Amino acid sequence: MARIAPDDWKNLAATGAASRERETLALLEHALPDDYTVYHGVHWTRLNQGFSVFGEADFVIVSPSGRVMIVEQKTGFLRETPKGLVKVHMQTERNVAIALARTVEGMHRRFTAALGANSFFIEELLYCPDHVVKDAAIAGVAPARIVDATRKDRLAAIIREALPADEPRLACAAKIHHFLADELALTPDASALVGQAGTLVTRLAGGLATWARRLEFTPFRLRVTGTAGSGKTQLAVQVMKDALAEGRRTLYVCFNRPLADHIARVAPPGAKVANYHQLCDWIARDAGRAPDFDAPNVFEQLEATFAQSPVDARWQFDVLIVDEGQDFQQPWVAALERLLRPGAAWWWLEDPLQNLYMRAPVELPGWTTLKETTNYRSPRDILDYVRELVGTTTPLAAGLTAGSPFDGSDISFSTYDETNATEGSIDATKRAITHALGLGFRRQDIAVLSFRGREGSAMTSLDQLGPHRLRSFTGRYDLFGNPEYREGDVLLESIYRFKGQSAPCVILTEVDFDRFDERIARKLFVGATRATMKLMVVATGRAARHLKAPQTD
Repeated sequence: MARIAPDDWKNLAATGAASRERETLALLEHALPDDYTVYHGVHWTRLNQGFSVFGEADFVIVSPSGRVMIVEQKTGFLRETPKGLVKVHMQTERNVAIALARTVEGMHRRFTAALGANSFFIEELLYCPDHVVKDAAIAGVAPARIVDATRKDRLAAIIREALPADEPRLACAAKIHHFLADELALTPDASALVGQAGTLVTRLAGGLATWARRLEFTPFRLRVTGTAGSGKTQLAVQVMKDALAEGRRTLYVCFNRPLADHIARVAPPGAKVANYHQLCDWIARDAGRAPDFDAPNVFEQLEATFAQSPVDARWQFDVLIVDEGQDFQQPWVAALERLLRPGAAWWWLEDPLQNLYMRAPVELPGWTTLKETTNYRSPRDILDYVRELVGTTTPLAAGLTAGSPFDGSDISFSTYDETNATEGSIDATKRAITHALGLGFRRQDIAVLSFRGREGSAMTSLDQLGPHRLRSFTGRYDLFGNPEYREGDVLLESIYRFKGQSAPCVILTEVDFDRFDERIARKLFVGATRATMKLMVVATGRAARHLKAPQTD
């Protein structure tokens, strides 16, 4: 079988043109001998660039001798015009022959600059498996170098005829492979990929938001039990948009204040967004009972005040969305129910695996339940790791399905000595941040999450780690109950406060425990599934042994 570079293309569940190119890759892999190499652009690093290697070229094939062939694939309908074959795209006609000629010319120019003139050979081939070329004379490409629908079963044979395996090896053959690898940027530029990855994951995870909103029953009480990365946040936002478009009053309530602040930024204007205690605060103030946030039991007082305060029409809604339902307590259900107008819809979103407080699930008798076990957010290798490790103590994790097309993110582990935990964890986390920056992640792409929680973290009071300024919660609230944050570039949070959110690069730090029990397993699940591209784990040596991590630092 031919060597394919990059080699992780099979995990990309592509659609459209990319799917057809993957079919061609599979054909070339099996039909060409193992001393041929196929460089391609059907790769997640190229999602917004037309799955193309250079210009319009889809594949660059290198023979054993070092001879190169540029293959341009054109699927679908083509038009034969007096000026040659054209492909219509977005109401624009593109001349296939001209595009291929430009690509070959560009490749010649770059090869000459890198390897020297007259030291290499470049062939060209047009592959149009869905079109029969009727008049090769006007196609603009040499007939021998056109593989249309009538000859597509001979694609590999035609390539081998043009790139014989028994030719003498070119002196620059090794340099050609180095050149192509460099041009393809096989080491991804993380900062350039963050937006592309986010766009694709959002699209893939949108299924839940699409079909869950099509359900109809009365009264509308829907309990959505969805794993991390299954699209619960997208569902919540779309439900809010639907309700507001129909003129219905909408309230979103979650458990964590940081998640409420995040949702408030992405929610449609007009939706009311709060975490549970923030909602309690609003209603308490409305009743003339402003809370004292310096009091040690302020949150218990807020809950009691909300439950006892009368609710008038100003605090009633047509649509109520509860998020992070696994963290809610049973008495809160009755308190929230008073906010429903007659005929109101009530959505309850939860993930039992993210129940870090080990609370019993609330009872919602008579509700319809919808379950989703596919995680679209976490790269496959991260989910495989979590499923294998967490599934040993938490059976729910064993049934999770990977829906992400991304793989090979390469989980990083760093260890420190638990006997000098404070200094060791800080130094190892500094190195992890530096490593992440070296991989191309920007500071705003990185989230440092303490496994110990905010109160137990050695980093909570720090303004910075080495040269890295930290943005972290001070533990204080202003007069209106808003949390106060330190100014910084790299976010420092606890896994408890970061539930429901995600970041391209997650550094899970201060990971220390003696026994891998269910609570530890759930904390690992929450922390690991926050990462959309890269996960780094900073743990003590004893914890790393339970995590089956190689001993590195």
